[in-house]
Amino acid sequence: MIKDRGATIRAYRDDLDRDRLAEIWLAASRVGHPFLSETELLDQQAKVRNTYLPQAENWVVEDNGSQVGFIGLIDNFIGGLFVDPTAHGSGHGKALVLYAATLKGTLDLEVYAANVAAIGFYRRLGFLEVSRSQRDDEGTSREVVLMQRPASEQGCPGR
Repeated sequence: MIKDRGATIRAYRDDLDRDRLAEIWLAASRVGHPFLSETELLDQQAKVRNTYLPQAENWVVEDNGSQVGFIGLIDNFIGGLFVDPTAHGSGHGKALVLYAATLKGTLDLEVYAANVAAIGFYRRLGFLEVSRSQRDDEGTSREVVLMQRPASEQGCPGR
């Protein structure tokens, strides 16, 4: 567990976190992925709740005892980083990424090309574009950007 400015990063607990993190995922995805339909979002939320959360190494950030965000890791791949929109700009997303970097070193991720705010966020944290694909991990025709943050960027927490 790590504490920083009233926030705490701790390991995921399925019994305590699963439903709340699925809610955070949906709220954050509605903001960050406005190009997805409500039906797509609800279908993906079910996958997040029932498949992705139980299978990933998840870290939860709490602020004043309430879950406000999480990062899901599969080895050194960030499968998801989501912060409740009411807590955007609070530094919780950055804290989760930097914490993951201390655990894993080099980090990889995929982000929708249409999510320009997220791409900018990751670039500020030292991620570089590696490649692009015209299909997302669901096989849908949506451009995604593969990004990587080299382990050497650990000393550059936010340019």
